[in-house]
Amino acid sequence: MAARVTSATGTWHIKGLRTDHPRAWTQHREAAVAPFLTGLAPTLDWHVETAGWDLLGFEALNGHHADYTPNSSDLSEVAALLRRLGETPCPGVELRHAEQRLERYAAHRDDLSFFAGAHLLHTDLNHTNVLVDDHGPQGDRARLVDWAWATRGAAWLDAGYWTIWLIAAGHTPTSAEHWATEVPSWHAAPAEGIAAFAAANATLWAEISTADPAPWTMRLATAAEAWHAHRTSR
Repeated sequence: MAARVTSATGTWHIKGLRTDHPRAWTQHREAAVAPFLTGLAPTLDWHVETAGWDLLGFEALNGHHADYTPNSSDLSEVAALLRRLGETPCPGVELRHAEQRLERYAAHRDDLSFFAGAHLLHTDLNHTNVLVDDHGPQGDRARLVDWAWATRGAAWLDAGYWTIWLIAAGHTPTSAEHWATEVPSWHAAPAEGIAAFAAANATLWAEISTADPAPWTMRLATAAEAWHAHRTSR
């Protein structure tokens, strides 16, 4: 369940899963990283388990889902958000490693070393996971929600994940990578590593879209393959 709830004592965005749900672990992952996300994500006000439910109560943010289309004014806000994330120390909590998550999809086992690192990553840069405050200060209006897939890895990977979503929103691979260059860590990424990451995600999204051929998964698979082709042709 996900709901915006107002009571006599405040308003929250509440996320909940049954405690016996196969992905109940995602609730605990979000609760574990939340204290370290000041300025990046909504504040977690409470976490309770009751009546068979695991519930997270976040501050209720106002704003709109980020617009990733070319020429959107939100793009600079998302880039600023990813820069702030890149400056955030990775907490000492249990997180999966990027090379573990991509192990099944890398073209070559040696490619996995490109994805390893000690930085905190979000990894799900779906535009609906970025909320932009219409009235906040410029450069600090965007927040990332849904940290269930928080990961430890190379600092530049979130810019890479964003690149795929930008292509899916109508950017060319060149335009998408232009926005990735707004994130300082991208400049430290080796070309071979970016190519390996693009290849792994093309395989990943091909698998996802085959298992669930919904319009949005097909769009992401097409975007990931376009980026892979772009990187292969360089």
